[in-house]
Amino acid sequence: MQDNQLNHLKTFPFYLLPKHLLSALMYRFMRIKNPTFKNKQIELFVKAFKVNMYESLLEIDDFHDFNQFFTRSLNPACRDLTQRENQLVSPVDGELSEFGSIDNEYLIQAKGHKYTLTELLGGDPSLTKIFKSGTFCTIYLSPRDYHRIHMPIAGTLEQMIHVPGDLFSVNQASVSCIPRLFARNERVINIFSTEVGKMALIQVGAIFVSSTETVWHGEVTPPSKRFIQKWDYSDQEISLSQCEEMGRFNMGSTVILLFENDKVKFSNQLSVGNRIELGNHLADKKTQD
Repeated sequence: MQDNQLNHLKTFPFYLLPKHLLSALMYRFMRIKNPTFKNKQIELFVKAFKVNMYESLLEIDDFHDFNQFFTRSLNPACRDLTQRENQLVSPVDGELSEFGSIDNEYLIQAKGHKYTLTELLGGDPSLTKIFKSGTFCTIYLSPRDYHRIHMPIAGTLEQMIHVPGDLFSVNQASVSCIPRLFARNERVINIFSTEVGKMALIQVGAIFVSSTETVWHGEVTPPSKRFIQKWDYSDQEISLSQCEEMGRFNMGSTVILLFENDKVKFSNQLSVGNRIELGNHLADKKTQD
């Protein structure tokens, strides 16, 4: 059986599953505090996904529940989080799914699949205009990864938008065969003003992503409204430095970065499908003539 046919078979059940209900149940399951139960949960997870516990500040017994383990702090010595004057860094640990130029308004999801800025940005024409013909980067966080999100460059928060949607899986099989996946799934769009112009940092939800958080708001989901919600922070001076934590996923998903046209140049060392870690060189600021 060809890979494409196999991927379609793997993803077909996601069209039928009650994904929001399952994610709500996962929210409760991850917060069971019984020491024996939560320790067993964590031990089985660490073994199944080969989680590197040497990078964790806490031992298994020290976590209050599975969710605290999943969103565990990272030992700072394990990543280079020094400030880079002319560089942007990876905001997460994960797999580089796609990156490059936005073709007018179209972004690449995977081979044979594209979606539009307007869809991704919740139908906001003013944001679409900002990032039209710009650049983008998509990073997938697997279950084994560190799940806190940091700033690739220093920025001041302007607005946050929650776009309700579906909760398809965002693994490789799903991304390769579910059309417009990132524009269909629930997501939180964070718009920052930076030295390279506007930047969108988008937290894309998925099945079993029981909640999405930002450091300035706390839990954005749940609950999930049926309508788009917007928060304006333009008068609050919420500024975050490069590499500073800005949010987290309670279970894994995907981060999408958007930049304005001709503002950044991605590193020549990047390659689709390769692993990238928090603090790795992601892009360079373009100098203006």
